[in-house]
Amino acid sequence: MPPVLPFMTMSPGTHHYQYLFGPVPSRRLGWSLGVDLTPPKTCSLDCVFCQLGRTTVRTTARREYVPVTDVVAEIADWLQMGGTADHITLAGSGEPTLHSGFGEIIERTQRLTTIPVALLTNGTLLHLPEVRQAACKADVVKVTLTAADETLFGRIHRPCEGVTLAQVLEGERRLRAEFTGQLWLEVFLLWGVNSTPAEVRRIAAMAREIRPDRVHLNTCVRPPAEASAEAVPAERLAKLATLFEPPAEVIAEFSTALSTKARGTEAAVLALLQRRPCTAPHVALAFGLHANEVSKYLGKLLRTRRIRAEHRHGEVYYAGIEPRAAARTAAGLTQANTPGAGDDQGGTRTGRGAP
Repeated sequence: MPPVLPFMTMSPGTHHYQYLFGPVPSRRLGWSLGVDLTPPKTCSLDCVFCQLGRTTVRTTARREYVPVTDVVAEIADWLQMGGTADHITLAGSGEPTLHSGFGEIIERTQRLTTIPVALLTNGTLLHLPEVRQAACKADVVKVTLTAADETLFGRIHRPCEGVTLAQVLEGERRLRAEFTGQLWLEVFLLWGVNSTPAEVRRIAAMAREIRPDRVHLNTCVRPPAEASAEAVPAERLAKLATLFEPPAEVIAEFSTALSTKARGTEAAVLALLQRRPCTAPHVALAFGLHANEVSKYLGKLLRTRRIRAEHRHGEVYYAGIEPRAAARTAAGLTQANTPGAGDDQGGTRTGRGAP
């Protein structure tokens, strides 16, 4: 397998950046310029649904994983080259609050531009006062709540030793008390795991304690770390959204709409996969894309049944499907995946065990 280049993208023009990727389209953030602050898959969690695969470095150790000065210099260069976006977002290949200087990066970015800065965090370090103080510098903070008890939290997130749901909830409640910006809460639902109305009501009760400005419902519409992680159907998410007060917004990207630029890249990715099967890192290397961008394209191609996933020697390869076969597959799956009476309780689909 060829070496993976985790932080290489070109934006705008032909400039190469090591820590920036995109801008990429986002249901929540519009066009978002991603800022990657950790090496690939350095995180405090190892979520079964993660679009970037298994966590390779599971840690809560905070340090300057990448140089603050270099990150800010790239943002400044991108802006000077005419870069535009709706948000500049600290996210990427791991948990951004692990970076000890993420607050300084937010502050220095805000001196350079009026583009709002967003922080996407799993919330595992928000119990630390210094992390909350840094997070409060952002214009938007998105936190996560996926389980209502420690057992389910451990099953879904496979946290680093010492990380608990109680700790996460306390940190998110304290952040709300201290933060004057927009606080968004993402609830990630998995079919047959935390998708029953009873389970979602428990999560909704906890969400009310956090008092976010918005609640977003999401599910694994992109290739997950574990094959057992299944998406909740769009119709089911819409019903579950009403259990929140006020009703949650469904942000899972079931839509296949793309911009003109994105359609061109998607077509090139599909053409490659029709010639030979590739892993996600292969695709990233071939096109100079960040892993997050690759995940978006693969997710859309899988949802439209133009590619298939194959497990080989512990890795996932993606291969193109011949157009007529893809049409037949899509028709058959549409009929098979129509929720039946048994789905009313958010249970497992016919013939499939719970993940």
